[in-house]
Amino acid sequence: MNRILFLIILLVTLTPVHANEQGEDYRLGGGDLIRVSVFQNPDFDGERRVSENGEITFPLVGAVSVGDLTVRQAEMAIAKRLSDGKFVVSPQVSILPLEMRSSQIAVLGFVTKPGRYALDSRNTRLTDALSLAGGIIQSAPAVSLNGGDIVVIKGKRDGKPFQKTVDLREVFLQGDDSLDVYVRGGDTIYVDKAPQYYVYGEVLRPGVYKIEANMTVRQALAQAGGLTPRGSQQGIRIYRKDKTGKEVVIAPDLDQPLLDNDTLFFKQSFF
Repeated sequence: MNRILFLIILLVTLTPVHANEQGEDYRLGGGDLIRVSVFQNPDFDGERRVSENGEITFPLVGAVSVGDLTVRQAEMAIAKRLSDGKFVVSPQVSILPLEMRSSQIAVLGFVTKPGRYALDSRNTRLTDALSLAGGIIQSAPAVSLNGGDIVVIKGKRDGKPFQKTVDLREVFLQGDDSLDVYVRGGDTIYVDKAPQYYVYGEVLRPGVYKIEANMTVRQALAQAGGLTPRGSQQGIRIYRKDKTGKEVVIAPDLDQPLLDNDTLFFKQSFF
């Protein structure tokens, strides 16, 4: 029984997994390392590095162009060359990508290390990509350099423009793995600055703070350390810009929700 179990595990481990099992075909490019196998023809088996011009050198047939081909298309291209040259009758070719150096993504915005990163796996999700860039910036509460929870991904899928907005809170708090999408070469990931508000007047810690989800004036006051001995909860003002850029003044209650770039002012008590 143990021997049978071992053979099953070995078979699963050695079975090539095509990129389209992730729902999207990865296209090969310069620098990629692939393992090519020809069924019942072990002399052809081996690892091949894709050159910068998108070619691999294959026994007997010479250079084969696989650049910008999906794994399945590259398998068919090699099989055709083997068949046309009468080297193998009805060849069955399998390709397993090992290193995907040609697949790079750009991670921009409020992350620790923005830049370009190579995808070494077909299974790279959005959260993995953010980890490559050191994660989202989370500085002190009163510093306006925090990254937000909303991430935008732009790229191409099936040759068509692709864009998706992901709320990371839904990924982690709701456990919705479908939002933690797979990224692919050419994608650009942008993390915007977190929404923030400004507070001044009779509070203990005036400054700039991150707006948490559904934050109210009451919660903002607590985040700013509360009122000074001279502060008052009467006569609170929110200075907010409308869609035209004009500033409007709001007299809120403590349960008024805050919006990005609100300026919150607490007056001095007259008693």
